[in-house]
Amino acid sequence: MRDNRRNDKDKGRRKKDTTLLNADVLRVNEVRCMDEEGNQFGIISSREALNIAEDKGLDLVLIAPDAKPPVAKIMDYGKFKYQAEKKKKEAKKKQKKIEVKEIKLSVKIAENDINYKVKHAREFLEAGKHVKFRVFLRGREMQHPEAGVEVLNRVWPMVEDIATKEHEPKFEGRYVNMYTVPKKDKEK
Repeated sequence: MRDNRRNDKDKGRRKKDTTLLNADVLRVNEVRCMDEEGNQFGIISSREALNIAEDKGLDLVLIAPDAKPPVAKIMDYGKFKYQAEKKKKEAKKKQKKIEVKEIKLSVKIAENDINYKVKHAREFLEAGKHVKFRVFLRGREMQHPEAGVEVLNRVWPMVEDIATKEHEPKFEGRYVNMYTVPKKDKEK
């Protein structure tokens, strides 16, 4: 009993395929019909189109239901769905994922602590990752956000040889942020 409920929940989460196939196409009286190769049959009754599809051992798929008259195509729908899924996975493989690392600093940070954090930031930038430097402002420091900008201005010369600034340090909430990305021409 429990397994059935789990399967029912899974079915609810999946996207339903709303494509009209074969007998469902009969809801429409006439369709503009074509086959896999793009050969036109013209405007024919949906029953006649379904008979042609069955003779060829293929499916009748309504591809443009809102057109006047609706457009139907005779094709192997299973093969079509498989190839579409394959293209989707291939496109996903080619996507480049950008990883952003965050380095947190404070207004009262010592010079050796800055050096230590910048060393890590340089490693991230050399690995091709984007780095976001954040200075957290506590209490009274909120009244002087320029102190956070000064800290980031001390950090910038330490990484400017391998990074470019996405934008100047800016004040956002309790933080002063500076976003850096690796230089494109590292090898030059």
